[in-house]
Amino acid sequence: MSIQVSALSKHFDKQKAVDGISFEVKPGRILGFLGPNGAGKSTTMRMLTGYTSPTSGTATLCGFDTQTQSLSLRRIMGYLPENTPLYMDMYVKEFLLFVANTYQLKNASLRVEETIKQVGLGAEQHKRISMLSKGYKQRVGLAQAIIHNPEVLILDEPTSGLDPNQLSEIRDLIKSLGKDKTVILSTHIMQEVEAICDDVIIINKGNIVANNSIAELKASHPGSSLEDIFRKLTSG
Repeated sequence: MSIQVSALSKHFDKQKAVDGISFEVKPGRILGFLGPNGAGKSTTMRMLTGYTSPTSGTATLCGFDTQTQSLSLRRIMGYLPENTPLYMDMYVKEFLLFVANTYQLKNASLRVEETIKQVGLGAEQHKRISMLSKGYKQRVGLAQAIIHNPEVLILDEPTSGLDPNQLSEIRDLIKSLGKDKTVILSTHIMQEVEAICDDVIIINKGNIVANNSIAELKASHPGSSLEDIFRKLTSG
């Protein structure tokens, strides 16, 4: 398994943000990680990336423990947080070269050129990041997440705030990345999940209430859309 999570919990004082969840994600699958606001999605994703320590339980990505093997983890994992941290005064190409050198990539300049082409930043590469539209800033965020060619991608609300054209382009990019990577994608947009994802997990109040392929989940709720199922499972 690319991702294995076992009895993972995170408590903030007396609040259980994530309450002993377990799941697996197979290589080459795109998983939609869904839940209402405050359900524990972002907390779970931060634990999977090693940015937040769990209260209990374990998580491994490609066999690397998120807490005890964090350096190895970062070599095989790419992360796009909900609010992408970018150096706004840097130029796009300059920033990506900085990231590539941080990973100590061989032929860093060539890899930057390849990544710029892959995410469609060719016309913007010599602009300051602060001058880019939200959609292009999101592309820069995706570029920094994939520049080291990671095996696992964790994307937290990657299409939030994009216009329809930008949203469609980023969806297509994520879907193409999912052909040879394992992807966890957090979103509130059900159409996005159906367009991109193979599997879905729905989390509510820190607990998993659904974990299945999209086809099997819909088959178990005849006549219901994914949005209907989501509302039904998270309304309590």
